Amino acid sequence: MFLDFLFDVFRLNAQSEAVIWKDRTFHYQDLLERINHWRDYLRDHRIERGTVTAVEADFSPNAIALMLALIETGCIAVPLTSSVGPKKPEFMATAGVEALLEIDERDEPRLTHFARPKTHELIQTLRERGHPGLILFSSGSTGQSKGAVHDVLTMLGKFKVRRHARRAITFLLYDHIGGFNTMLYQLSNAGCIVTVQKRDPDSVLRAIEQHKVELLPTSPTFINLIVLSDAHRRYDLSSLKIVTYGTEPMPESTLRRFHELLPHVQLQQTYGLSEIGILRSKSRASDSLWVKLGGEGFETRVVEGLLQVKAESAMLGYLNAPSPFTDDGWFETGDKIEVDGEYFRILGRQSDVINVGGQKVYPAEVESVVQEMPEVAEVSVYGEKNAIMGQIACAAIRLRQPRDAGQFHRDLRHFCRRRLEEFQIPVRVTLVEGVMHGQRFKKNRQEYRNL
Repeated sequence: MFLDFLFDVFRLNAQSEAVIWKDRTFHYQDLLERINHWRDYLRDHRIERGTVTAVEADFSPNAIALMLALIETGCIAVPLTSSVGPKKPEFMATAGVEALLEIDERDEPRLTHFARPKTHELIQTLRERGHPGLILFSSGSTGQSKGAVHDVLTMLGKFKVRRHARRAITFLLYDHIGGFNTMLYQLSNAGCIVTVQKRDPDSVLRAIEQHKVELLPTSPTFINLIVLSDAHRRYDLSSLKIVTYGTEPMPESTLRRFHELLPHVQLQQTYGLSEIGILRSKSRASDSLWVKLGGEGFETRVVEGLLQVKAESAMLGYLNAPSPFTDDGWFETGDKIEVDGEYFRILGRQSDVINVGGQKVYPAEVESVVQEMPEVAEVSVYGEKNAIMGQIACAAIRLRQPRDAGQFHRDLRHFCRRRLEEFQIPVRVTLVEGVMHGQRFKKNRQEYRNL
C-alpha cells in the first residue's frame, strides 16, 4: 500500500545484496520475509494503524524491516538510539509512546506496551488521515530537544525516482534524518546497506575495504578524525567514490586536507534538517564549500542573510515548540549564508555567530585556521559575554600531545594573526582532554561555555 513502489524494487532484485550486518549478507528476498514477519508481529501484538511506536535500535536487518513494517502498517514511528541517553524518557513522554520495541545487539526484540496518553493534535491529524508518521528529535545542542512530526507520505515522493545504486555505510544514526534518508535512498535503488557496529575511523574504513563500499555519508567532525588517525593509509579505499558531509559547517582546512589525501573521492556537501528532510545538492568542486541546494520538492530563498526553505516533505510541526514556518510556508533554518549566483556558502547557525564589538565572527572560519596548527586535534570556537565588547571569541582545544597552556596560547595568537583579524582571534583558550563530540559526531559549542 504505502510502500508498494519499494516492495516492487525488492521483488525485482530479490537475490541482490540488501544489507550486510556483522559481515553477514541479507538479500532483498530476506528483507521482504522479515518485513512480512514484522507485519504479522505488529498485528498479533495489537500495534495497529496510528499507534505511536518507538524503536530503539541501530541499523540491522530487523531494525530496517521493522521500520518499513511500521510505515506500511500506518503506525507513527519514533526511532531512538543509545545516543539520546538520559533524554529517552523525555522523548517518549513528549511523543506519547504507546509501544516500545528495543532491538538488542543480537537483533532480537523486546516489546513494552504503555497506556495511550492524551493525544497531541498533530498525532490526531495523522490518525485522521490514516497516514504513517515519523517523529524525529533534535539533539538539543542549542537548547531544548524538539520533536518534529512528519507525515511519511510527503517524505516518500523523492524516493520513487530511480537513481544510482550504491554500496553505502549507514554512518548517520537510525534516529537521524540523514540516517533515515540513507536507508530509503539505498533501498529504493536496490543498493546495499553496509552496517557498522562501531563508528571510529578504523572500523568504518575497514568496512569500506572489506565490503567494497562506494558511498560514505558522514560529518565534518568524523572526516577530521580520519585525517588525524591516518587510518586512510591502513586500508584499501579504492572502491570509495563519494563522501558526503553535512550536519555542521565544514572547516575549509579540513576539507582541503581530506581532498589532498583522497583525491580520487568526490566530496559532496549535503544539507538537511529534521524539520524539512534532505535537499538535493551539488558542490561546486570537491574542495569547495560552495553548494547548490534545492531539487524536486524544495525551494530556497535568502532573507536578511538567512536561508529559508519551502519543502513538500516539511514536517507538520513540533510537539513541544511553536511553529518555525513563516505565514507563507517557508521554514526558517537559522543558517547564515553567502550567495554567489546559484551557489550558497553556509557560514553556520545564526545563534553561533559571535558579535565582537559589532564585528561578526563565524566559528567555522576560526576553527579552520586553528585546525591547521600541527598540534591541534580538535577545536570548538564559541562566544562568551563581555562587558566591553559585548562578546569575545573563545576556543576549547584538544591537543595531540600535552603542552604548557600559556605557551600554547601565545603560539596560537601568533599563528592566527597571519590569517585572521584581531577581533576573530580567541581571547580565552581552554585545553580539554578527551574527544570533543558526541555519538552523532557533531560539535557542541554550548558545552564549553563557562568552563
